Amino acid sequence: MGANNGKQYGSEGKGSSSISSDVSSSTDHTPTKAQRNAATSEDSDLSMRTLSTPSPALIFPPNSPGFQNGRGSSTSSSSVTGETVAMVHSPPPTRLTHPLIRLASKHQKEQANIDRLPDHSMIQIFSFLPTNQLCRCARVCRRWYNLAWDPRLWRTICLTGETINVDRALKVLTRRLCQDTPNVCLMLETVIVSGCRRLTDRGLYTIAQCCPELRRLEVSGCYNISNEAVFDVVSLCPNLEHLDVSGCSKVTCISLTREASIKLSPLHGKQISIRYLDMTDCFVLEDEGLHTIAAHCTQLTHLYLRRCVRITDEGLRYLMIYCTSIKELSVSDCRFVSDFGMREIAKLESHLRYLSIAHCGRITDVGIRYIAKYCSKLRYLNARGCEGITDHGVEYLAKNCTKLKSLDIGKCPLVSDTGLEFLALNCFNLKRLSLKSCESITGHGLQIVAANCFDLQMLNVQDCEVSVDALRFVKRHCKRCIIEHTNPAFF
Repeated sequence: MGANNGKQYGSEGKGSSSISSDVSSSTDHTPTKAQRNAATSEDSDLSMRTLSTPSPALIFPPNSPGFQNGRGSSTSSSSVTGETVAMVHSPPPTRLTHPLIRLASKHQKEQANIDRLPDHSMIQIFSFLPTNQLCRCARVCRRWYNLAWDPRLWRTICLTGETINVDRALKVLTRRLCQDTPNVCLMLETVIVSGCRRLTDRGLYTIAQCCPELRRLEVSGCYNISNEAVFDVVSLCPNLEHLDVSGCSKVTCISLTREASIKLSPLHGKQISIRYLDMTDCFVLEDEGLHTIAAHCTQLTHLYLRRCVRITDEGLRYLMIYCTSIKELSVSDCRFVSDFGMREIAKLESHLRYLSIAHCGRITDVGIRYIAKYCSKLRYLNARGCEGITDHGVEYLAKNCTKLKSLDIGKCPLVSDTGLEFLALNCFNLKRLSLKSCESITGHGLQIVAANCFDLQMLNVQDCEVSVDALRFVKRHCKRCIIEHTNPAFF
């Protein structure tokens, strides 16, 4: 570069590139003192505006396709590893002497029609963008910067991707959102970072410290977080209602921190307001941990414990002592849950609407009878793979849970057409029925179901010995029904 190169617009780091520098190097014109002062003033203004704007490099890794093709490319940014990326602004029209610059200016002028939209329309458009794209929009111009950081757009932060540095992204975003209300993000209610494997306790500490109004947190698949970080979140975010820690194998229970427990000891059992808790694939969760969860989260209405293989009937007994308002419960693949556990679950009575006990091989007709007798408002039951269930269990269920809408009794070889007949004559509102791999089911049973359950929308008879005529009968009587089958002659 010659000594008479002009200033680069909005550059904050060494080695940054901009269109303006190319323009300066292509002409021998020496700027006057007034022009240099004006350029310096404009550089200062741009630097002030980009200082707190999160860089797309924090959201997209530098080597990701989305980053290379977006506004974070090297032609318009400083360093991809820096806190900010310099914005590129067109030089004054009188300086546009290079042919390529004229073409760029003409293209920008054609794209400027979007600026005719009013602010409320732009905000509505921005509301559909994910967090990383919203950060990119904040770098376009001063108007977009102001609109992109409108508080109404920042009730939710959603970051996804295995390679994203999510701890750093959360730190930068919360720092920017705390500008108007120092140290707290009062508008932020939802944080979704599912699948971000680089999330650590540090990222959760940032959320706990800065987001007191948080209501929903999803960190599924983030296996590096521990109990301590989760305790901090539930202790410092008193309005948290929805927590998804599925796949977080290090999480063994949900509780308050020791400091919060001491401070709120008379009422600490009621201080966690979580209603929805998903601990699917938390393999190390045991009965004692479930006891702690139940004692602290007494307002639970939705609880999912799929593949928590160490849970037993004793853990379910603890759960029913404290959490009496559960509407949806899943203990699928909890192989130690038996009929005694079903007796405990039946204490939920009319509150229970959804129950999944799939592949709990110790459950038999006895457990089903407990549920049928006391949980009359049950709408959904998944008992796939419970090989101890027979037609007698299906009979109890059909006669007592007449509002049943979805039933999965696949891989229950002892269920036959007799059980289907009880279903058809009592559960007229049935919409979904799975009989996959039920060896004793024939076309006769399906015809009885189709003749009585006109609202049937899904029927799974894969690996069942069912004739084509029976399938056509079902299709003729249940016109909206989607049939999943393995009979190549039926289409």
